[in-house]
Amino acid sequence: MRRALIRRRTTETRIEIALAIEGRGRYDVRTGIRFLDHMLELVARHGAFDLRIAADGDLDVDQHHTVEDVGIALGEAVSRALGSRRGINRAGYFVMPMDETLAVAAIDLGGRPHAAVDLPLRAARVGDLQTELVHDFFEGFAMAVRGNVHLKVMYGRSSHHQVEAIFKAFARALRAACAKDRRMAKMLPSTKGLL
Repeated sequence: MRRALIRRRTTETRIEIALAIEGRGRYDVRTGIRFLDHMLELVARHGAFDLRIAADGDLDVDQHHTVEDVGIALGEAVSRALGSRRGINRAGYFVMPMDETLAVAAIDLGGRPHAAVDLPLRAARVGDLQTELVHDFFEGFAMAVRGNVHLKVMYGRSSHHQVEAIFKAFARALRAACAKDRRMAKMLPSTKGLL
């Protein structure tokens, strides 16, 4: 069972994340931002991960520190749970329809961090989440997991559906990237000899 426990403490946030890659989609998420909780619950369910997140941040100042640091801590948890990354698919992608919206996610856990998020939202908030912070979440994740994260909404009307479709596509792409490939067994998925 590939698992990780991360405790991230800064002067702005206190975060604890427990992650099991081979989970059953169970979750207990409390960040203080209810819409972010919902998106992370979707990551657990659609990724088939077991995920527990408790975050206490300076929400009286702004949501930024909490959202970004949860993304960083989640990336650290995935990276630690994967260990050497031997035998994993390494890359995964998914196209997620959600009513009138279509979102695409592609992830490569190849050791080089980069986030490209194309999410042209018209709304400043979805629920209680500041939508501009969605990019910061995924950028923090990409840096900490040491991987490429490419996310794009192809089209859609509802900002709610666009954000939700992005998180669902991300979860499914991450699930594929983390999955083990029996043919690769204990091989590193790289010709370089390291990730």
